[in-house]
Amino acid sequence: MENYSALVTGGAQGIGKAICSSLVQAGMQVLLLDNDRVAGRAAEQELGPQAHFLHGDAASEADVRRAVAQAQKLGRGLHAAVANTGISIHKPVTRLTLQQWRRVQAVNLDAPFLLAKHAAPKLKKSHGAMVLIGSSRALMSEPDWEAYGASKGGVVALAHALAISLGPAVRVNCVSPGWVATDAWQRPDRRKPPKLSAQDHAQHPAGRVGRPEDVAALVRFLLSPEAGFITGAHYLADGGMTRKMIYS
Repeated sequence: MENYSALVTGGAQGIGKAICSSLVQAGMQVLLLDNDRVAGRAAEQELGPQAHFLHGDAASEADVRRAVAQAQKLGRGLHAAVANTGISIHKPVTRLTLQQWRRVQAVNLDAPFLLAKHAAPKLKKSHGAMVLIGSSRALMSEPDWEAYGASKGGVVALAHALAISLGPAVRVNCVSPGWVATDAWQRPDRRKPPKLSAQDHAQHPAGRVGRPEDVAALVRFLLSPEAGFITGAHYLADGGMTRKMIYS
């Protein structure tokens, strides 16, 4: 994918940064849009000259429009877009304010919509691809995750809707991570080795907690020409947890 260009929202830390790193390794020019200046500048330096940081809010239409315009200038058009932004508010539904609910929906669901809206014309010209990052919490829940679960359920549905609307020129898929330890992929002042117990790993059918690199490898494949027959699909990168029946 040399000389391809990609735009990754929320690309300065965690899974987003791992995705940027993977795409850079594949030879792509990557623009990472993020609202954390410290993390964004650090990621730009660590990932090398093919990574380009743009400060902005992925839930702002003006910022997304600006990011798409800048990303397509990095290569011969825009070839790939990854909607990775996500926040959560863990709070009982009876105490969750409408403002908090709407902010989660804005960052987690409005942002992928805005990216698709403004990137689609560029991706059609390049016959590119798009990946939305969902969550296994779109399919299963713990108490008090209503705002996050609803937003990520919307992301899963948005992905297959876009695949139908934008195909065949643009392929769109969704990747939903499960438990992924992102501690080592944070900005330098927050970086630390993950604290994981043997039980944390053992409860996964795959035998371990996920790493950002696991998700990044799948995203890179879905954006590549080798995945040319894959669109409208939903992939779980969760170590098998959503397929595990748990009895007490």
